[in-house]
Amino acid sequence: NASGARRAKKRSSGESPGDGQTLRSSGRQSKRKATDTEEEDDQSEKKYRKCEKAGCSAMYPVCFASASERCAKNGYTSRWYHLSCGEHFCNECFDHYYRSHKDGYETFASWKKVWTSNGKSEPSLKAFMADQQLPYWVQCTKPDCRKWRQLTKEIQLTASLAATYRCGMKFNNIKSEEPDQCSQPEDLRVAEVTDSWWHSMLILPPLFKDSPASPFLTAYYPDCVGMSPSGSSSNMSLGESQSLLFPSVPGLCPYFQPFYQPNECGKALCVRPDMMELDELYEFPEFSRDPTMYLALRNLILASWHKNCKEVLTSEKCAQHIIVRGLVRVRCVQELDRVLHFMTRKGLINTGVLAAKQPLLPETYCSVVVLEARDRIGGRVWDDASLGVTVGRGAQIVNGCVNNPIALMCEQLGIKMHKLGERCDLFQEGGQVTDPAIDKRMDFHFNAILDVVSEWRKDKSQNQDTPLGEKVQEVKKNFLQESVMQFSELEEKVLQFHLSNLEFACGSTLDQVSARSWDHNEFFAQFSGDHTLLTKGYSVLLYKLAEGLDIHTKCPVQAIDYSGDVVKVTSSDGSQWTAQKVLVTVPLTLLQRNLIQFNPPLPERKLKAIHSLGAGIIEKISLQFPYRFWDKKIQGADYFGHIPTGLEKRGMFSVFYDLDPQRKQAVLMSIISGDAVSSVRDMEDKEVVDECMRVLRELFKEQEVPEPVNFFITHWSKDIWSQMSYSFVKTGGSGEAYDILAEDVQGKVFFAGEATNRHFPQTVTGAYLSGVREASKMAAM
Repeated sequence: NASGARRAKKRSSGESPGDGQTLRSSGRQSKRKATDTEEEDDQSEKKYRKCEKAGCSAMYPVCFASASERCAKNGYTSRWYHLSCGEHFCNECFDHYYRSHKDGYETFASWKKVWTSNGKSEPSLKAFMADQQLPYWVQCTKPDCRKWRQLTKEIQLTASLAATYRCGMKFNNIKSEEPDQCSQPEDLRVAEVTDSWWHSMLILPPLFKDSPASPFLTAYYPDCVGMSPSGSSSNMSLGESQSLLFPSVPGLCPYFQPFYQPNECGKALCVRPDMMELDELYEFPEFSRDPTMYLALRNLILASWHKNCKEVLTSEKCAQHIIVRGLVRVRCVQELDRVLHFMTRKGLINTGVLAAKQPLLPETYCSVVVLEARDRIGGRVWDDASLGVTVGRGAQIVNGCVNNPIALMCEQLGIKMHKLGERCDLFQEGGQVTDPAIDKRMDFHFNAILDVVSEWRKDKSQNQDTPLGEKVQEVKKNFLQESVMQFSELEEKVLQFHLSNLEFACGSTLDQVSARSWDHNEFFAQFSGDHTLLTKGYSVLLYKLAEGLDIHTKCPVQAIDYSGDVVKVTSSDGSQWTAQKVLVTVPLTLLQRNLIQFNPPLPERKLKAIHSLGAGIIEKISLQFPYRFWDKKIQGADYFGHIPTGLEKRGMFSVFYDLDPQRKQAVLMSIISGDAVSSVRDMEDKEVVDECMRVLRELFKEQEVPEPVNFFITHWSKDIWSQMSYSFVKTGGSGEAYDILAEDVQGKVFFAGEATNRHFPQTVTGAYLSGVREASKMAAM
């Protein structure tokens, strides 16, 4: 058959024992007739044979397999088979497994059957020897020893053995230990493994058995993701396993999906388990040719972290799960430290509200001072408990929980988020519930308009940009003319409702927003899954993150001087601090209004980017009532919509949220967006409440709506230390401005915040991740 033909071809090229010659009864003697002198010379030449692998340092190879009765051991064989510098097997042991009439053939054939059914790589005899016959190596766990020892062939390495092994440990239920075993010297081959050339001389990449990543990656060929096909516990075929979009991992938080499944894409903070990311290739260029070892380690680390994110993941915890035969295990454990450090620095593991007993990075990175202008931490995250439940004056909703670091923090603290339902009935003033068919139809037209805008912008430059509101109206007008359609009065109002949601998303009236770049971040993978309400608010997470930090409140910064070797920071009362690096996290508006004086001034490129972004504003109103008058009408939904009576009312209380999922407290919160923000800016709070109550009484006209017993209204536009809610791209701008804002200046002044995160702007998640990004950059320098 074809595979047989391929093997025959390989054998004739010199891979077989005897280089294609007739097999001899003994590899140590020649059958040719010769004089006594010639025979003596021949015997002296054949006392040993060195490894033929170019560059191999083994002058006197030793066979590790000892499978054949005729094993060469440390003597002569017609050919040595090289697995690594220090690991070879002889021609006789090759024959023992490869020849169909030999005792070992069935063992090899059985392994080969499992390998080919689960894996993708060639089931060669070398792969068999590496996977099944090489001895295991294990490191002594005594802190003052840490020497590597080779286990005897019959001992199987397990995670528990790796975690407890000590030199001289007895097996077969014999518990005695010889006291001086740690004093025995380490095998000289271990020292060679550390050298860079050793890895290049490795014939086969390491494939782990029983990796913690295994249950995450059942849809992949194991050997494509750093795992052994012989150790695959999956009984299903690849086709069957690929039908499982998300493998079931017992006890795993459903929001933890660190690996892409085959044919899946567009999921934030997710990695391809069979491919290195660009920043990984940059950090570990030595694995670019064959990334298997790196992938095996990275996948093991990621899986281990997501299985238990409440404890610091250390090299020691990971190392015990590296189950692979041969000296390559020594190299894998050595590389583990680097990979773990890189992933920690990038915020992929050991992150969130983890309580670390000792610093995860070197001590030089742990001296941090936080200067906060307000009398509280959190900035635009500010929780209010005055109404009987926690209400976020700023952020409170998590948009897309899969792989979201906020979901990770909630899991670490045991905080349960409330999943928001999809139902949102639209109520008209007068009390009528809008026909869902009309809502669905207008939602379709609304999205169709945005699709046309997306097509229009494909070949447009920044200079050809136009306001989104203007473009939307143009597309709508053209559609109605070409289709000879006319929206009814109600349909027009429902369209206005959807446009008000768009203004809420942008944080601005649409005449300020770029038609070309309004949704620039959608070109990147976004957070998917449930949208949730943090019923306990963000403050629980914030205060946990702030534990142990040196935070100075009521300390607004006036000047940052980075002209010298160190950076000098001056606060409004004249106090000064000096530092090697400074991270600026003030809202975009404060940079636009030059509230901080930089010396030298910030680069022109950065200033231009700062002014090309807009400072979006929304406001909130929260009302506490004596009872839940809305329950019967909204039937358990988490929110309901308000259809505006006309264009002039668009954005005025467009959606009302029920802030108590337990349905005990009576608190509603609503949003003010778009032109409505400027309408309420100069109104007294009582006037805004009266207008909101007028709307609620119209929406629930068929029943009595009680007066609120308490309320609050936000004033972010007047807040001296924010003057905004979140950023957007102004007409003529582009998403690149976020990246430019994120650039450091001279390796001394760094910038973070939602307006520096091109992928996830406008969100708490984006702000948090920008901080992780900058911490990583500062630590890398």
